[in-house]
Amino acid sequence: MSMENYVHRARPGAAGAPIFFVFHGTGGDENQFFDFGSRLLPDATVISPRGDVSEHGAARFFRRKAEGVYDLEDLARATERMADFIAACRDHYQAGPVIGLGFSNGANILTNLVIERPDLFAVSVLMHPLIPFQPKARKGHGKVLMTAGERDPICPVPLTQALADYFTESGEQVQLEWHPGGHEIRGNEIEAVKLFLAGFGTAA
Repeated sequence: MSMENYVHRARPGAAGAPIFFVFHGTGGDENQFFDFGSRLLPDATVISPRGDVSEHGAARFFRRKAEGVYDLEDLARATERMADFIAACRDHYQAGPVIGLGFSNGANILTNLVIERPDLFAVSVLMHPLIPFQPKARKGHGKVLMTAGERDPICPVPLTQALADYFTESGEQVQLEWHPGGHEIRGNEIEAVKLFLAGFGTAA
């Protein structure tokens, strides 16, 4: 396990408080959601990694072959590498529960982490995720908020709903927040995230 797996920003939090990982979208970096995460959970340790894959100069967390077509081997590599990074950071900061938030490509790596490592994240916020394959059957016990656009050309409504149903059937507590637009973050999503995370940001 290594905290050096990713270039990242870190803000240590209060002892025993959660550790909050925020994951940028394609073309973003470790600054995209760092301040937002710090405002959402002021007492938490906040970690914001930069994706280690470049797509024509745009940072991502795993490779894809085309829009909506994932390189599944690289997704598996990235998921294992990120899980090691998360565990190393959690242990280093002696933090409480692990919380995650990701948008677009960041939501996709976070979603696959939740699928593959249901023991890792207690709480997850998935903003406009896309999982264009059937996830494996598994048992989960976390809390998941998904946000999405009803006219999102990148994340079709049926796939978003199928992912929400998958998590519900797997045992997670799932909330789903829609807006009438596309692949952009809107105000009602931000309010839903604030309400969802209220009470999670302090030490047990």
